[in-house]
Amino acid sequence: MMTEIVGWISAAILAATISRQVYTQWRTKSVAGVSKWLFIGQLSASLGFTVYSYLVENTVFVLTNFFMFMTAVVGQFIYMHNKRRQDREQGRETQDSKAAA
Repeated sequence: MMTEIVGWISAAILAATISRQVYTQWRTKSVAGVSKWLFIGQLSASLGFTVYSYLVENTVFVLTNFFMFMTAVVGQFIYMHNKRRQDREQGRETQDSKAAA
């Protein structure tokens, strides 16, 4: 029982940390300091760990890793959306500066 409690507390800390990163990225609409490879790596690792956790019948890690997988999916979509928005804004600024010259 104590082992499960340690697992759930650790899972909650990890989930809160990653969720905060994704929320901050969404709120600031910035891609600064964020790599698409971070989310691709997280997707791959979390999916693999979810399958592994299922195979060893560890519910704590199945749910934790599935949640991590879902945060990676959401994070990737936010990253792509923010990147497209940033690229459009930079394109507009370049066009505006050429028109002003």
